[in-house]
Amino acid sequence: MPNLDLQEITKLSKDRSNIKAFEDLEFLNSDHCRALRLQAEYIKPEVTMEEFGVKSTIVVFGSARTKSPEQAQKEYAEAEERLAQNPEDEELKRQLRLAKTNLEESRYYGMAQEFASIVTTYDQDASDGFQFVVITGGGGGIMEAGNRGAKEIGGISVGLNITLPFEQHANPYISKGLSFKFHYFSLRKMHFMKRAKALGCFPGGFGTMDELFEALTLVQTGIINPMPILLFGKEYWERIINWELFVERGYICEKDLQLFSYCETPWEGWNKIKQFYNI
Repeated sequence: MPNLDLQEITKLSKDRSNIKAFEDLEFLNSDHCRALRLQAEYIKPEVTMEEFGVKSTIVVFGSARTKSPEQAQKEYAEAEERLAQNPEDEELKRQLRLAKTNLEESRYYGMAQEFASIVTTYDQDASDGFQFVVITGGGGGIMEAGNRGAKEIGGISVGLNITLPFEQHANPYISKGLSFKFHYFSLRKMHFMKRAKALGCFPGGFGTMDELFEALTLVQTGIINPMPILLFGKEYWERIINWELFVERGYICEKDLQLFSYCETPWEGWNKIKQFYNI
């Protein structure tokens, strides 16, 4: 082997080709390694949930923008006070209307929180693994309410967070060791459904619709076993989606409307789960 001076050795050590493949972050984050990253995002949460004994889950979906009743009430009072000081300001009027809507919608935060508490009480015996563990998207709003409801009664819960252009932070109620961060929506949704025994869907936007229709499609096509798909707040869902039009135009069958059901209270949702599984 030829003698190399210190400068040549230093240059060689900085050559990316001289880095072990699994230590080369630039290489691992390249297009060539996308398959490896997808596999890693599947395996890491899978192994971790197995280690924690998470056998089955209840998924809680809904808007990240839904505020807790306490926060919504506070913001409404502040909006009222600002408008009182300048009653002709149109922007302040708009802010008050929005604050009023947020206060009304905050009831769903409370419903999701109570629903999560109820389902979490079903099985807290860690000796043979946990059944019906609450799993959410890990962020704020309805997701926070789900994790919060589980934590408040001493249960565990899972959060599947996602990297977004506007950063979504994990809420503080997810159990330690069960807060995962995803890059790929596809793998995140796979983990939502892998252990799911029921879905509790609360009012939300595009993300909620994406997750709901993914579940409906998987059940409709027989890819996964049937399960309770519970839509909380019938008035919202019937206004936002014209289910009957799907049938009228022949895009779905009449029987497909039985893939989901409406719930108005947390206990109604839990009773439907119990009836479905005969527990």
